Amino acid sequence: MHAYSFFQINMHFIYSLLLLVFPHYTLASVDPKNVRCLVCQSVVEEIDSVIQKVDPKRTMEVGSYRLDSMGNQKQKTVSYARSEMHLTEVLETICNKMDDYVRATYKTSGELTLLRLIGADGQMNPDLSHVDIIQDSDLNKSLKFYCEGIVEEYEENILRLFGRDADNIDIKLCSNEANLCSHSESDADDYEFEDRDEL
Repeated sequence: MHAYSFFQINMHFIYSLLLLVFPHYTLASVDPKNVRCLVCQSVVEEIDSVIQKVDPKRTMEVGSYRLDSMGNQKQKTVSYARSEMHLTEVLETICNKMDDYVRATYKTSGELTLLRLIGADGQMNPDLSHVDIIQDSDLNKSLKFYCEGIVEEYEENILRLFGRDADNIDIKLCSNEANLCSHSESDADDYEFEDRDEL
């Protein structure tokens, strides 16, 4: 608990420091639906990142332990990373990752984006120099709130899509099923969440 509180304090300190180091920030209001779309896409990216870190050789048995009329158990071996048990565990904490994000707009286009403050390598995100950070009164706490709402409402959809390793999960979940974004699967060749930035 103390470590998490210390981490939260550090993230708030880093956020405040960014506003000093990068004086180009905006106080502009943003469309909540657009923010929810970006949060949904970030959730998909974060879940995928967690899945990729699991050893692909790790498996588990799923199914009933009851015997059928022939005396056999109906079980099958599945990838642990995409098992319902693992994905449910991931969803319990995935929204904590929203504490690592800030809202920003690209300097070149003014397009809204969400950026991680710290990259996977533990270094400051180099893309921060290409954006204007949006200063808001809640220090981006609403990002976690939006995340929790999406995970709660669409948990079954998330488990199903990630469980079967569907293509274009960001579009299937965030556009087709949650109706938070306007991208369609026909845009998939031109649009991928990882390449969404303009840098």
